[in-house]
Formats: sequence, C-alpha cells, structure tokens
Amino acid sequence: MFTTPNDEDRGVFANILLDEWFKRSFKEYGNAKRLMLLFLQALIPEREIASIEYASEESTNQNPGKKSIRVDVECYDKNGQRFVVEVQREAQHFFYDRAVFNSTFSVQRQILKGSDNYRFEPVYFIGIMRFVIEEDDDRFLHRFSLTDDETGKQMTDDLHYIFLETPKCRLKSDSPLTEKLGYALYNLPSMVKRPKELTGEIFDLLFSSADLSNFAPEEKIKYLSDMTTERDIRNQIAYAKDKGIEQGRQEGIAQGVARRNAEIAKAMLAKGYDPATVQELTGLTVEEIAALGV
Repeated sequence: MFTTPNDEDRGVFANILLDEWFKRSFKEYGNAKRLMLLFLQALIPEREIASIEYASEESTNQNPGKKSIRVDVECYDKNGQRFVVEVQREAQHFFYDRAVFNSTFSVQRQILKGSDNYRFEPVYFIGIMRFVIEEDDDRFLHRFSLTDDETGKQMTDDLHYIFLETPKCRLKSDSPLTEKLGYALYNLPSMVKRPKELTGEIFDLLFSSADLSNFAPEEKIKYLSDMTTERDIRNQIAYAKDKGIEQGRQEGIAQGVARRNAEIAKAMLAKGYDPATVQELTGLTVEEIAALGV
C-alpha cells in the first residue's frame, strides 16, 4: 500500500508536485533549465540531450469545439526532439488516454500546414505521478512506445511515453538515479534535511529550488495559501468518501451535501484539477461541474 506524505507542515522544502510550483522549479527559478536538462538526461539517456529550450505550454486545437490543452512544461533540444513533462497529483480515469492526447499536439506543431511531409522529430511524454497507477506492479518507472503486437518490432521510434510513479520509489545507497529522483520529488515536503544518499548537481539544484528559505516573501505567502487549500480539498474529499457520498447520490443527496460537493468541486477546479477527476471524487455530473463556471 502506497501512501501520500502527511508531514507537509514542517516548512523546510516545498511540495513541487503541484503544477505552479513544479513549473517554478523546472522552468522559472535560478538554474531551472539546467535542472530540467539533467532530469531529462537521467530519464532518457539514449537521446544524448545536450541542451534545451522551452516551448509554449499552451496548444490550441484548430478544430472548432474541440479541446485545447495546457501542459506543465514542454521543451525541445537542438535536434528538435520534444519533451512534454506533466505532473499528475491524483488518480483519474483514462490517464493514459490523456497522455496520448496531449502528446499529439507536440507532433502537430512540427507539421507545416498544407505540407505533405509528415516527418516529425521524436516526442516524449513524461508523466510524474504522485499516485500509483499500477498497483500489482512493483516497478516505479514505465516506458511505452508503438510496437507490433506479435513481434515487438517498433513501428516508430519517435513517440514515447514515460511514467514515474513517485510513491513507489525507495531510497537505498544502490538505488538508481531515477528512483532517487522519484523519492526526492515525492518526499520533499516531509523532509527536514537532505538525505546523504541524494548527492550530485541534480539534487543540489532540486533542493535549492524547493528550499522555502529561497522563496521570495510573496512566493512563500502564495505557497502556504496553496498548501492550505490543498489540504482542505484533501480533507473534504476524505470526509465526503467517509460519509458515503456516492451511495447517497444514488439515493438522493441532501441539499447540504450537494452544496458541499459544489464547494469542493469549485476549489478543485480553481487549483487546476482535471474535470474528470473532480467528477470522480465529488460525484457531480459533467453538467453540474460545467454550471459552476470555474
């Protein structure tokens, strides 16, 4: 059984597995570009990534009425290879499907309108998960690509998916770098000091970016406010589950419970939770969520 850290009030390191604070560490703060480069090199050593540039995180769907996306961080190297890095804090239905959908925008960006040339540089979707997606699999790192069902032969070497299940990562002296990274990312908010096993430039940069003493005063105020909201949402969800909200919905939810669900949903949407996750955890319908106007 894998659990979420519940020691996030020690106030030494920030929880950067939240969208805004992940982006701060891996795109905006100090040597963020170097940290992202080292992170990609650790996860994808076969690509020999030498440098990166950041791309826009927002992609617009050219088909009217169809969904556009905004990812956490997207970057590319000098060879045009693209890397989409997404943090996912809560389990949700169709998570793999969402990863595939988001990755297609990085492919489309490379194809010129009106061109008959569909050649594109490799795209890697990297999901950093604060939850377990494969309960019966002890592996913490999963890699997928398009292959022949019978022979295993790769159809293309230009579309890959990597998922890091951070709750499964353990810290041992002989842990591979990827596992140490997952452990650090997951456990940062409950650490009071940096473990001796986490050495090297990548951890120097990671811990520096997450050290709350390095936050500007306005950043720290915003972070602490975000963490209060995050805990409130978590507690409200736990309370709703304990009270059997899903069963209550089938029997006709009382108005007070319905109002509480709507408040939870509003807070979750404001914090960037995916509507599908909000629907699953609150029991609201798609129409009810849309009517909230968030």
